[in-house]
Amino acid sequence: MKLGVLFSGGKDSLYAAYLARKMGYEIVCLISINSENKESFMFHTPSIGKTEVQAGVMGIPLIVQRTKGEKEEELKDLKEAIKKAKENYEIEGVVTGAIGSIYQASRVQKICDELGIECFNPLWQKEESNYLDELLENGFEIILTGVFAYPLDEKWLFRKIDKDLIKEIKALAVKYKIHPAGEGGEYETFVLNCPLYSRGLKLTGKSVTKEGENSFRGEVEVK
Repeated sequence: MKLGVLFSGGKDSLYAAYLARKMGYEIVCLISINSENKESFMFHTPSIGKTEVQAGVMGIPLIVQRTKGEKEEELKDLKEAIKKAKENYEIEGVVTGAIGSIYQASRVQKICDELGIECFNPLWQKEESNYLDELLENGFEIILTGVFAYPLDEKWLFRKIDKDLIKEIKALAVKYKIHPAGEGGEYETFVLNCPLYSRGLKLTGKSVTKEGENSFRGEVEVK
């Protein structure tokens, strides 16, 4: 079955693609939504412009759809992007990185139903602490590109998800009731390397924007 992947460049969309390929599905395109609204209800936004570089080292065509990111209206742009994937690459289904967001999963499912294609959520209801360990075990090199919840702060930006970070985040999850894998929007990520890449990406630049007391957005340059 030919599938397109809703692709943000973060750990969830890439790991979902990895699992789909392991299951024997053919990944024929990536679909990225570039939102003008940094507070988008649906879409990951830090370093979203670098998905083209990631797609390049994956050797998979990328569809980029721009949206103003207005609530619910942005779903029309998502549907348009998936329609393009169906027309240009003959996809029979869409892969998402949804773990627990009913808001996101239900809306993608509705669009897929309307277009007559399948919706796959390989990470759905995955236990978050074990998931982080699983990423490392499968060779994913990931950095944080946004932190948006106490007690995370600017010092967490651009840190790699390694055993030390996982130990820290698990402890904070217990103490502060945050989601260890960031499913509650506590942080966003960017994948520098994984088994789907032909080579790892090198971080060549970075910048930080403070957006609130516990809200820091990072942008990366990679090659």
